[in-house]
Amino acid sequence: MKRKMYLIIAIVLALMLALSACATNNQTSLEEQLKEKDEKIATLENEKRELEEKIEELEGNKGDESSEADLLKRALHVIELIRNKDMENLSNYVHPTKGLRFSPYDFIDAKSHVVFTKEEVAKLNENTKVYTWGNYDGTGEPIKLSFNDYYEKFIYDVNFANPHMIGNNTIIGKGNTISNIEEVYPDGNFIEFYFSGIDPKYEGMDWRSLKLVFEQENGVWYLVGIIHSQWTI
Repeated sequence: MKRKMYLIIAIVLALMLALSACATNNQTSLEEQLKEKDEKIATLENEKRELEEKIEELEGNKGDESSEADLLKRALHVIELIRNKDMENLSNYVHPTKGLRFSPYDFIDAKSHVVFTKEEVAKLNENTKVYTWGNYDGTGEPIKLSFNDYYEKFIYDVNFANPHMIGNNTIIGKGNTISNIEEVYPDGNFIEFYFSGIDPKYEGMDWRSLKLVFEQENGVWYLVGIIHSQWTI
């Protein structure tokens, strides 16, 4: 009888141990599944953040590209107005508070180079006053010309609307004169219309370029400088 009782107790204990083992295994398995899910969630969240950062970066670059495209489009329109000497319509592109500075060579004299307001630019074709625009390269003599004479010599002396090259914030034509465009216009962007040469016998020494400098005001690009460049002594 006792032997039978011991056998029953042994069987019950064995069942209890088996059930306990199953429960432990089930609990361990559940914990592992939860841990695995947490790891997957963390991985997905990291991937989501990376995608969001890439989207922001792409959108930012798109905005920069759009801004640069707008600037180039504006510069191409402005050079056409300059070619046609349409100063009245050109004045609509002039910076409303800073006006428009004219520089005959690459080195910009921010104190002495002539600056016209938007309203003055609109009437430049009718303006016969003689201004001092700077100094001639080589002689150092003052450049004393009316606007119309200055236009012929230091603005549109070649067909800049049909250039050999166009530079976007890149100086193409380089001579002995040091350009200080970034110093004078730290907030500006410029488009350069460049001619590699006019007469082959000069082997490129007669290159010309015209830089149009723009600054943004309330998201709009305005013209603040017209810089004529050529080989200097």
